[in-house]
Amino acid sequence: MKARRMALVVFVGLMHAALVFMPAPASVQAGESNTIRLIAPNAPGSSVDFTARLMSNGLSKVLGKNVVVENLPGAGGVVGTQQLVKAPKDGFTIGMCSDNHVITPHIYKSVPFDPLKDITPISILGVNTFVLVANPQLPASNIQELIKLAKSKPGKLTYGSAGNGSALHLATALFTSEADVDINHVAFKGGGELAANIMGGHVDMGVLGLSSVQANIKAGKLRALAVLASKRSANLPDVPTIVEAGLPKYDYTSWIALTAPGNLPKSIVDRLNAAALEVLKSKEVREGFAAQSIEIVGSTPEEARRMFETDFVKKGEIVKKSGAKVD
Repeated sequence: MKARRMALVVFVGLMHAALVFMPAPASVQAGESNTIRLIAPNAPGSSVDFTARLMSNGLSKVLGKNVVVENLPGAGGVVGTQQLVKAPKDGFTIGMCSDNHVITPHIYKSVPFDPLKDITPISILGVNTFVLVANPQLPASNIQELIKLAKSKPGKLTYGSAGNGSALHLATALFTSEADVDINHVAFKGGGELAANIMGGHVDMGVLGLSSVQANIKAGKLRALAVLASKRSANLPDVPTIVEAGLPKYDYTSWIALTAPGNLPKSIVDRLNAAALEVLKSKEVREGFAAQSIEIVGSTPEEARRMFETDFVKKGEIVKKSGAKVD
């Protein structure tokens, strides 16, 4: 009997050891948690928040984990991103960001992380479609007429933005630079306030996300002058791109990316990237992105890394020209 009990103890011990050293399941990596935090460093209703929530459903299915979106807005994305970079490098905390991630280090005196070294880009998921809109009473129905009007009244016209140093600010500042016109900048607290002030005639024009103003354009409350994209939008097919409108060197890309803490192990990066690309193929996501005028990209981690690095330099140059700063 003692021999049998001893044999049973040894058997149970061996089985326990085998279970401990079994390979991790193919979800993200080994771990007891069944929940993945997806940090969105923006307020609910933003394009980043929309993308995070749309992607989270598919990621939950593909990864076999419950992916929960956590909004941590503040300081142009710095608050949420700071939490992301401090998280364990285990794949159970991931993030979503826009190109504001590479803009804020240029407009704030300092940020508590390195925007390139402390982040692992997983994939550029999509590109936002911006549109330059004007108050319908402004005597300019296209870009060339706007440029002519601005040159005839230097410093008299105004453009609004969603905040000093925001993507909407820089996209418009780049337009004024390329068009060589002097138009005064007025900062508002968000895209909704900006749109209301353009429609109300308090500022003459501004750049906004197409999805947020499409209804007002069709209702005649805003006049679309040009789409700031490489090709015309299916949601606004009669409006030319800004390149077609006569500014061939204009190039501003506002992207949305899936990210993770810096130096994430390659095996986890590859798994998250594969999951993201699979989710981007789903009908739900394709239709959701199309409705929001977001063009699907779906890059590799290497391509995403290059976009972060090149855009960090490019957006920094635009910030310098615009003089945008946040104390």
